Amino acid sequence: MATELNPKNFPVLSYVLDRLPSFTAKSSSSSDVEPPPSKSDPSSSSNHSIEIVTQMPHLAHPDVLASMTNATADVSQTRSVLRTLGPRPDHETVDRARARLREIDASLSESFEEIALSPNDIDVAEKEQKRREAVEQEKIWYKSILKLNELHESYEKLLKEAEERLVRIYESAEKNAAAVAEEEAAEVEVNEEVVSILQQAAENPLDRVDLSGRKLKLLPEAFGKIQGLLVLNLYNNQLQAIPDSIAGLHNLLELDVSTNFLETLPDSIGLLSKLKILNVSCNKLTTLPDSICHCGSLVVLDASYNNLTYLPTNIGFELVKLEKLLIHLNKIRSLPTSIGEMRSLRYLDAHFNELNGLPNSFGLLTNLEYLNLSSNFSDLQDLPASFGDLISLQELDLSNNQIHSLPDAFGTLVNLTKLNLDQNPLVVPPDEVVKQGVDAVKMYMGKRWVSMLEEEEKMANMKDEMDQTYTDWLTRTTSKLKTYVTEVSEYLGSNPPRDPYLDQQL
Repeated sequence: MATELNPKNFPVLSYVLDRLPSFTAKSSSSSDVEPPPSKSDPSSSSNHSIEIVTQMPHLAHPDVLASMTNATADVSQTRSVLRTLGPRPDHETVDRARARLREIDASLSESFEEIALSPNDIDVAEKEQKRREAVEQEKIWYKSILKLNELHESYEKLLKEAEERLVRIYESAEKNAAAVAEEEAAEVEVNEEVVSILQQAAENPLDRVDLSGRKLKLLPEAFGKIQGLLVLNLYNNQLQAIPDSIAGLHNLLELDVSTNFLETLPDSIGLLSKLKILNVSCNKLTTLPDSICHCGSLVVLDASYNNLTYLPTNIGFELVKLEKLLIHLNKIRSLPTSIGEMRSLRYLDAHFNELNGLPNSFGLLTNLEYLNLSSNFSDLQDLPASFGDLISLQELDLSNNQIHSLPDAFGTLVNLTKLNLDQNPLVVPPDEVVKQGVDAVKMYMGKRWVSMLEEEEKMANMKDEMDQTYTDWLTRTTSKLKTYVTEVSEYLGSNPPRDPYLDQQL
């Protein structure tokens, strides 16, 4: 039967469909029952299954077979329909059906002409109507032959596409199986390496451990007992947590846990009092523990590429030795006021955040040399007045923000040599000044500030003059008033001549 597949042409598809339950009706007629495949026939179902599974062993995996079964649902349904409709008509039958349909259409055209020539002949019309009904029934039969042929043609295309689809599924499963096997082998190898390191540390002190890129999912608690460890590199693994026992690494100077799956850091990290370099970038951190402030020896802190929304409130009060702070590509909305206490800070990168401003204490960072505040977009609109106090600043990037005006004292940044103000709606300084470069901007802002100071001084002098004039007037007025009072007092204190009128008798 045409719906039965040739395993040589469709090896994978044949195997999958043979695993499906049969929904065909059992016939009581012995002539309709197909004989079972011969065991000696190399194309028989059982021999084919053994052969294909030998060549493609992953076919026997339940998950792979389930995926392939789902992918061949359309083939299975079409095969069931075709089994009901019957085998594909041969080429000669199809040609005869097409020829007969053409003859019928031609005959109907002639009948139309006869009716047109004798429109009033009722008998002719009735005969033609009956004939037309009979012809339509005949056309239905021949059209069904052509339709069945088309279905079988589509079925063959469907088989080819299904076979290709199943091959792709198998190749994907094969790659996944290879990857899993490789990963399992790597885990075994890593576990052996970890055990070896711990054994070695128990015998001889280690000062450096590098387990980067090992696909580690778990760091044993025993690592916290490695005495004398100075550097621990766990970059590019699959760690989801750092054990609390890490607090036992009292002499640790460098810790790199970047590019892992960490969502939190242990509070015990604050006990690493000698830690100088901490890299927690490229993780899933939403906060830094407050205890990180106790790492008072930190010089470099990299917390970029995370989901941080804020920094610990007291981070600036305690990390006074910090020189480099990387917090870019987070969701930080504001910096704590205490950041102004990081007097040793030289490098700060906070681009691609949601900063809506800087605290007034920011101007206290007088040793800051590099500052990147770019791409805070619509959130960052202005800078604090104390910004001009960053006297050591050499490189500044403020691009992609909504800053309209630079701080008045911007011109006092005498060491500034690199400045990026692109993509800002700047009004002060104007665009034509910005295009001339950093020196032109500093000169413009410097002159503008001097003019403002002169104007303030002028207003202050005018106020002083007005105050002096008022003081002089008040002094003169007071002096005159004193003289007048004195004269009146003297007059009232003397014996003036009596008026005779007042001495008259009433």
